[in-house]
Amino acid sequence: MMQTLQSIPLINLSLAFVPALITIVILFKWSLNSTNALYAMSRMLVQLLLIGYFLTYIFKSDNAGVIIIILAVMVFASSWIALGTVAVKRLQLYKHALLAIAVGGGITLVLITQGVLALDPWYSPQSMIPIAGMIFANAMNSVSLSAERLNAELSRHVPYEEARNLAMQSAMIPVINSLFAVGLVSLPGMMTGQILSGVSPLVAARYQIMVMCMVFGASGIATAYFLVLVKPVFHKEA
Repeated sequence: MMQTLQSIPLINLSLAFVPALITIVILFKWSLNSTNALYAMSRMLVQLLLIGYFLTYIFKSDNAGVIIIILAVMVFASSWIALGTVAVKRLQLYKHALLAIAVGGGITLVLITQGVLALDPWYSPQSMIPIAGMIFANAMNSVSLSAERLNAELSRHVPYEEARNLAMQSAMIPVINSLFAVGLVSLPGMMTGQILSGVSPLVAARYQIMVMCMVFGASGIATAYFLVLVKPVFHKEA
């Protein structure tokens, strides 16, 4: 049965904050970093409200140039954020992270949007922006994990090839775990959203297969390329 996804009244939405606030109280009582958690929740709220208004404008403008600028911002920002785990080497490694995420994520984005979905127009904002966000965010996370693990292993004087392999393996653990869990432990965001909006579960499953493949591929390509690119930087320091 097809149905339109209902709008959530603000008073109802406020109930979603109850478990989050309970968690923050627990962090405070246990003398953990409750301030940072509260800041993160506040920032999340502001960012999502702003992006909601921003995307409404973008979807109405339907401009290819604007979409390209947004994609560029995604790549530049994700590359910088990815290196938060190795802040000391951030400036040294930034260009490598940028290139790795741009190549790994870019190849995947083009293949999915122009091959699998065959978007018309090619820059269709309603599809391009959410898909690019998923691709670059997952590539960012994997590069971040690999950078942290690589730096840790090399600081223990592990040979580069061995450290690289350990870094690659660690970076892919969350993605591989999600492949094992999908459909068995969890129904991921895209599939859940489509089912809630009335799309057939069979159609939603196809889209989720596409998403899992693109996340795995973008993460793997970006991480592997990053680990290849940064080898001279770490060898120079050795």
